[in-house]
Amino acid sequence: MSMELDEMKLAWQQLNQRLDQQQALNLRLYREGRLDKLRHGLRPLVWGQSIQLAFGVLFMLLGTAYWTSHRDVLHRIVLGVTVQVFGLVMVAFAGRILHLVLEIDYTAPVLDIQRRLAQLRAWRVRIEAPVFAVIGSFVWIPLLLIEMHWEIGVDVWARWPAFVGWLVICGWVSLALVLAVVLLAHWTGRLRWITDNAAGKAVRKAEAALEEIARFERGA
Repeated sequence: MSMELDEMKLAWQQLNQRLDQQQALNLRLYREGRLDKLRHGLRPLVWGQSIQLAFGVLFMLLGTAYWTSHRDVLHRIVLGVTVQVFGLVMVAFAGRILHLVLEIDYTAPVLDIQRRLAQLRAWRVRIEAPVFAVIGSFVWIPLLLIEMHWEIGVDVWARWPAFVGWLVICGWVSLALVLAVVLLAHWTGRLRWITDNAAGKAVRKAEAALEEIARFERGA
């Protein structure tokens, strides 16, 4: 009788071990599947930043070529340097985001990956979005003036300086509209919608995938 009881205990222990192993295997397979999906989900962000980096280099070259070929006219130097700096900002910001994405270790604990994604979200929402909102409201002006000078040979700033003033006013209006949208979202309790859009679809999907893994691990 005693031997039968020992055999039953041993059988239960073996069964429990198999269940634990099966559960661990299920957890590992689920985690690997979700992390693989997360990695693929971040690829559009990497591609987008790579394109931004290429355009940044293009704007740097364009701005440099313009002001170095018009060193005798101050406002043309200002236009060229402005576009060059804009290109530099595009390159620097794309490089920062690519660094944050490539720094993610997909074999690390979920909490660590979530911390990396939080850094990525914070950079995009608190730094990138405000900076590009300000720059984007005005950078089209030097780009337009340079394009008109190169394409049709008209130096708009020299011939119609008042028109340039109107363009600058349009830039301020554009920036004011952006600020108004942000304030309206804040007052109506929809600021999260603004920040989610600033973070980007790829980051939101990655955060959701990690949350699913965390829930699965807690329930396992």
